[in-house]
Amino acid sequence: MEFREDILGAPYEAAELPLRADEEGAVSATLVRRLVPGSKQAMLYIHGYTDYFFQTNLADHFVAAGFSFYALDLRKYGRSLRPHHSPNFVRDLRAYDEELDQAVRTVRADGHTRLLLNGHSTGGLVAALWASRQAGRGAVDGIFLNSPFLSMPAAPAVRTLGAPAVGALGRLAALRKLPAPLNPHYVHSLHRDHRGAWDFDLSLKPAEGFPLYAGWLAAIQRGHREVRRGLAIDCPVLLMASTSSVVTSKWDPALHHSDAVLRADDIAALGPRLGRHVTVVRIEGGVHDLVLSGESARKQVFDELDRWIGAYFPVAAG
Repeated sequence: MEFREDILGAPYEAAELPLRADEEGAVSATLVRRLVPGSKQAMLYIHGYTDYFFQTNLADHFVAAGFSFYALDLRKYGRSLRPHHSPNFVRDLRAYDEELDQAVRTVRADGHTRLLLNGHSTGGLVAALWASRQAGRGAVDGIFLNSPFLSMPAAPAVRTLGAPAVGALGRLAALRKLPAPLNPHYVHSLHRDHRGAWDFDLSLKPAEGFPLYAGWLAAIQRGHREVRRGLAIDCPVLLMASTSSVVTSKWDPALHHSDAVLRADDIAALGPRLGRHVTVVRIEGGVHDLVLSGESARKQVFDELDRWIGAYFPVAAG
């Protein structure tokens, strides 16, 4: 595996992880890293839906705390998206085990003995399901979930067809496009060219999102059923969610201090079903991606994260 600086630029490196081909042809993931020389602990970040890694403030925080930082752009997302791909599409969330397994092996091969897994939104669901399947193997030592996608908001496709019909359609016509629930004002609230403070590639994280495929939605529903039945994560978990949510089809100032994508109360309520050692923290004024919140809420996120790390994941000497 060859890491190159020219994909993102120093101090980051990135490498392509070749994966098994699917019905659309060649597939790969992208592993980003920022090493801390001599560090024995690392964080591995997994992004959300219609997303990719660009949250360098998160990396800065962990590097300052002595962690090497890694991030995955999953197959058909971000830097891993190719012209022949249906963006974000996968038939089963277990497919992501392949790149997660490769990424964890790489982190360990780089000399890190302790690993903190961090998942945001859909990446939080993927991370939780994977970690539950890895129980008893010592794959990770702690998990931080940032507004994980543990339950379905009232998506138009689900309201129109019903969950059983979506499941059947996902099996029979996985690439059928469904009404997408993404609110463009959420991305507008983040990006500095609109009403936000952050810079990212709008071709990789478009405000209108990508098509919503029946097979992907059915896979998410199956993952949600697993969560409701209860997972078996066997390491400490920190779950964070906003204190409020907003549902709107037009611009609303609440988009700057509420979760405009998921129902924060549902996320918090489902947290205890992930494992036996789950800490749930609500962030006043947090947006969906909590590390992109306003300054006050962002400070809450990192203060709470540092407190939890100090208690359950103390930084080891290098």
